Formats: sequence, C-alpha cells, structure tokens
Amino acid sequence: MQKQKVIKKNGQSQDFAPAKVKKIIDVAGSGFSLDSSKVVEKLPDFFKDGMTTSELFSAVIMNTLALTSVDEPDWKNVAGRLKLFELYRKIRSLRGTPKNASPYNYPEFLDYAVANGIYTPELKSKYTAEEINIAASFIKPEFDLVYDYAGINLLIKRYLCEYNDSIVELPQEMFLTIALLIEQNENKNKRMAQVEDTYRKLADRKISLATPLLMNLRRPHGNLSSCFITMMDDSRDSIFYVIDQISAISKFGGGVGVNISRVRCKGARIKGIKNSSGGVIPWIRIINDTAVAVNQQGKRKGAVTVSLDMWHLDIEDFLELRTENGDQRMKAYDIFPQVVVPDLFMQKVEANQDWLMVDPHEIRTKYNVELGNLWGDEFSRFYTGLYEDAAAGKIEMFKFYPAKELLKKVMRSQIETGMPYIAFKDTLNKYNPNKHDGVIVGTNLCTESHSNVRPSEFGDPRSENGKIIRESSEGLVHVCNLVSINLANVDSDEELESICQTSVRILDNAIDFTEVPVLEGREHNLRYRTIGVGAMGLADFLAKRNIPYISSAEYVDELFEKMALYNIRASIQTAKEKGTFKAYKGSDWSKGIILGHDQIWFNKNSRQTKAWNQVFKDLAQYGIRNSQISAIAPNTSSSLIQGCSASVLPIYSKFFVETHGKGSIPNCPPFIRDKFWFYQENRNINQKVVIDIMSRINKWIDTGISIELMYNLNRNIKAVDIYETIMDAWKKDIKTLYYTRTIQKDGSSLEKEECVSCAG
Repeated sequence: MQKQKVIKKNGQSQDFAPAKVKKIIDVAGSGFSLDSSKVVEKLPDFFKDGMTTSELFSAVIMNTLALTSVDEPDWKNVAGRLKLFELYRKIRSLRGTPKNASPYNYPEFLDYAVANGIYTPELKSKYTAEEINIAASFIKPEFDLVYDYAGINLLIKRYLCEYNDSIVELPQEMFLTIALLIEQNENKNKRMAQVEDTYRKLADRKISLATPLLMNLRRPHGNLSSCFITMMDDSRDSIFYVIDQISAISKFGGGVGVNISRVRCKGARIKGIKNSSGGVIPWIRIINDTAVAVNQQGKRKGAVTVSLDMWHLDIEDFLELRTENGDQRMKAYDIFPQVVVPDLFMQKVEANQDWLMVDPHEIRTKYNVELGNLWGDEFSRFYTGLYEDAAAGKIEMFKFYPAKELLKKVMRSQIETGMPYIAFKDTLNKYNPNKHDGVIVGTNLCTESHSNVRPSEFGDPRSENGKIIRESSEGLVHVCNLVSINLANVDSDEELESICQTSVRILDNAIDFTEVPVLEGREHNLRYRTIGVGAMGLADFLAKRNIPYISSAEYVDELFEKMALYNIRASIQTAKEKGTFKAYKGSDWSKGIILGHDQIWFNKNSRQTKAWNQVFKDLAQYGIRNSQISAIAPNTSSSLIQGCSASVLPIYSKFFVETHGKGSIPNCPPFIRDKFWFYQENRNINQKVVIDIMSRINKWIDTGISIELMYNLNRNIKAVDIYETIMDAWKKDIKTLYYTRTIQKDGSSLEKEECVSCAG
C-alpha cells in the first residue's frame, strides 16, 4: 500500500508519520493526565493525502480541542500549547532562529521593533542598553504555557503586534515591553524592580489589562483609555462637535457614552416657530452612522451608548430605537440606548402615579434651569412644581403617562433587545466624590465608569488675517483607564494587597503618558485622575474555596472591602509621593468622606476598623491621587486570555461552545473537574440573589459595576420578576444595570454586543 504524503513548507513531500504527531501532542500534554492516542486515532478521519504540514497541524489542534469536556477539560490547554508551538515556529522562521532554540531574544527584537515603527522609540531613550538586558532576564517563557486555546488564539488575533501582515511579537515580549513603558517615569533607583513586579503580575495572569492598554501600550501614539463620556448641548455647533469627538474616540479604539438630554424634543420650537424640531432621534441616527463608518482601529465598528433622561419628551421613541416593529426611519440598530432614571420616577412607579415628560428647551427658556444638571432633592422639588405648572397650562410641551407603564416599556425593550441600560442618576451622584465640581449625567458604554462631564461651548466664527477663528470654552469628557484583578489566581490577602498596589500604579502612570484623542479628555485626566481597578474570576475564586455563589454574600462583602482598603491605601501612598488630583480641594475625599461615608459609618460597618482608621488619618495628611479608583468591567473577552470566568457574575454555563467563522471552540471554567458542584450557572439563579451580591460589592466600589442580568424564560419568569429585580436594584443603591440577557424557551440566547475596550 502506497504511503500517504504530507507537503512541507519548501514544497517537498514526505511520508505521513502518525508517531511524530503523537510525540508533539505528548510534549504539549506534559503535566496533564491525558491519552494522546485519542487524537491519533482520529487522524484517518481528517487526514488527506497531500495535505501541507500547516494544514495537518491546524487539523490536529482543532481535533485536540474537540476532546475538551467537563471530565477532561485539559484538552483545551493542550490545544492552546499546540497553537503556541505553531506561533513559535512562525516566529523562528521570521527571525532565522534555529529550530530547537528559544524563540526569545528580547534586546534583538526590541531593536527590530523600534527600527520598523512597531514599538514606540521612547523605550530606547528611557532605558539604557544595560537596563534592557536586565529586563530581558525577567522573561519567563514558561508563562506562555498557561494559555488554553481560546486564550492564546485571542492574543494572536487581536493583541500581538503585526508587521507586513505577519505576527512578529511573542506574548512575553508584549508583557515586558508594557511593563517597561508603565514604569518609564518612575524613580530610576527602584524602577527596574517595579518593571519586574509589573511584568510578573501581567505574565502570571494576576492582572488583566483592558484592551487599549494591552493593544496600544508599546505602539507609537497609542490611546490607553477604555472609556469616554461626552454630552451634547442644544445647538447645531455642539451636536456636530460631539459627533466629531465620537469619530476621534472610535478611531483610537475607545467606547463612547454620550448624553443627549439637553437636545430639544420632537415638535419643539426653533427660533420661536412651533413644530420645527425633529427631536433627538435624527441626531442619534447620525451618531449611529458615525459609529459604523469610523471603526475601532479596523477591528470592529465603533461602539456608542446614547443616554436620555426619563423626563425627556422623546423617551418613548427612544425606547423603540432597536426594536423590530415600527417606523424604520426612527431606528438606530448600532446604538446602545441607556435611560437615566431619577429617584422621583421610581417613586412614581412604586406609587402607581403618572410621570411627566417635558421638553428641556422649553424648561431652559421659561425657568432658566438646565434639567440635566439637577439631581436628588433639588430635582425632585423643582420637577414636582412642573407637575402643577403643566396641569395649569403654563407649559406648552408635556405629556403625562403612567410611570409603571413607562417602566414596562423599558422592560419589554430589554427582553426584546437586551437594552436599554439603566443608570440611576441620583445614586450615581450621591456617591460622586466630585459633586462639588459638576454632575454625572450618564455612564460609559459598559456602565461601570462615570464622572463629571460638561459640553464645550462655542462662540461665533470670525475671519481674521485669512484665518477662521472661533473661540470656545473647554468642556470635560470623562476618561477612564481600566485593569482587572484575576481573582482566580489570587491565593492570599498579602498577594491581593500587592496586586492592588501594582494595579493602581499601572493606571496612574498610564494617565501621564496616554495620548487622549480629544482635548477635553486630557483636561479630565489631570482634573480627576480617574482609574478603574476591577475584578474578574470571582466565580472561580469562590468555587476554588468550595463556596457556592448563591451563598457567598458575606464572604464577597469581606473580600471587596479588603480590595477597597488596599486600592485606596495605594492611591493615598501615591499622593504622598506625587500629589493629589487637581480637583481634590472640596471633594468628598478632602472632607473625610470615603465611598460616600464618614469615619463613624466605617467604625460601625467595617470588618477592618483599625485599618480604615489609619486610612482616614493618612487621607487627612496626604490626600489621595485618584478621585475614583475602582470599576468592574464586563471583561468578556479578556477573561478568555486570563483563563477565568468573566467579571464578578456567576458563570453562564459549566460547559459551552463558542462558534466562530472557522469553527467551534469548546470551553469550561478552570476548576470545573474538581469543583463541578460549586459552579452555579447564572441562568439558573434568581436574579434578586445576584443583585444582593452585587450590592455587597457595590458598597466597596467607588465607581460602578457592569451588572448583566439573565432571565431564563424556561423557568416561568414573569414580568413581575423582572420588575421586582429592577426595583430591588434601585433600593439597594445599585448605580447601573447593564445588559439584559434572556434564555428563550427554544433554548436560544439573546447575545450581547459590546465594546472591545471594556469587554476586552
């Protein structure tokens, strides 16, 4: 019988040797108790005579991956190593490295990367050749071996640097370069130790960087910030200026939140002429098309959440933006709608009373009040007065509508489309440490990040010496940099504190050298120095300790109090070295208020009273570096790289298959084989339990949490259940509700779309 042949890269053919395949699988499976013959036995099913070695290797990887199960989850790790070996082979070929030699030679690669514009030249100017050689000694190639297939595949596809359409960078080169750049401005006497510390925590998957940091922090002129929030004023100049801001942010890979509540409603007067305004929907459609036209660095379309206050007269049309029924001219399917909800509305819902919707332009004109700037008791008092004026005919543009029915419209849209997101405005601002300096009007795309914003204002253009000159007052665009602590890989309180310290340092340093795509964002960075230290892998952390998710409330409360303590302590220490944020004077921090509470509250409610008392003492002496420090992003994509469950929510499934254009990728949580019964699936958990656990975490988070709710319609979920969950979230001081996912009765799931910047 004629032997089957494989075609080598050089075009030569050789006999197909299953024993060689088995040997490679055995090497990849080192340390795992797996039988490589299971893959070899499948070879006749997919091998074709005349296959290239590359085609054969890819087939082996996918067939290895296909063996992944709850009982044998390590096959996904073996497939990951095979994918890594494939990357090594390509890199060796590009670099001319001998077959059996390590592909790593960092000083040589650094010279190549800088010379070809792959890396920023700052590295060579900031560090000596001796320091680069020292840094190269930090590299641990064995850290490459921890990735499963989904993780290494995502690294290759999205994050490792390319040149001439080929991947030219290895994972540990990426992490080391990031560490060098993060620490570039630190004290030279200690920075190499800090470089090693940062590198190890990144490479060992203790800290996960958000996409802009992971993707851009080594590339020339890279934006490092994940989240941006801007707002429109009620003028053509402001509207188109904000649209330009959105395009600039999207170009550099940032997700955008934009509040449009100042824009007048449909039918409002323009220059005194009735029924002139088209309302907010036409402008939203332009934002929608901008998001599609300006993609996120070629990776995907721009991602924008548009927020509108519940009192706006266009709110009903707004809630229909993504539904399938109705006038298609009133739709914007690429926008992520967000409703901004005051306490007064929720009180009207609870009391089953009517809600009043008005035109912001009319209120601004008649009362000299910008409704979007009011919150809390000030809003409630003023708005209650509008009820009387509307009833008396003193307001032209208004509508009364049953508050509960309006909330039902929100719920129906959520079940159909997953949106709108909900931002509880009064709660956001009650816990805003910078309420002395402005107001929070909405949130970022994934709802975990928010701070004060205000629109830029424009004067009339004039011609002067052949130039068009236009003066403007600079507004504020919210900017936030994000990392997440991988709790799945944290083994002690001491380690957790060290990771928190490094995370704060990474983000604060990034503020000083990121190139923000909009000027108003640069001012925001200096004014507030907003950062977001988050968490992922909570479900794994609990399962590892034999704690069922539904029984974890007290344990989680204690864990996140420690994280809050460590993060705040780290920011105070940084302020001692480098000074406070620009707007510190007058902030809650300057008044001895931490997380919305004074020292007396901590003495009554804390498990770490002595430590908190010292924090209050240090805060009074040194101030704090960052106005907001913690935020928990969804990290759906980056959790794949980290090999853990996403964010702080329960797992979606104990075993799931992700479908991609080139096939299916089976996956499961990291400790599933040994901790099967301690992993609880979100689709089988009452969402009120999830809200309770989120409220425990929220208490210790100074910004927000991307809270995704999941309703399994196979479990007799009723409208009242969703209603009570939303009410419960509001009453427990939850700041925002992110995506609503439903499991349909046919087994299908409403899949979420999200921005790479936060999710990744």
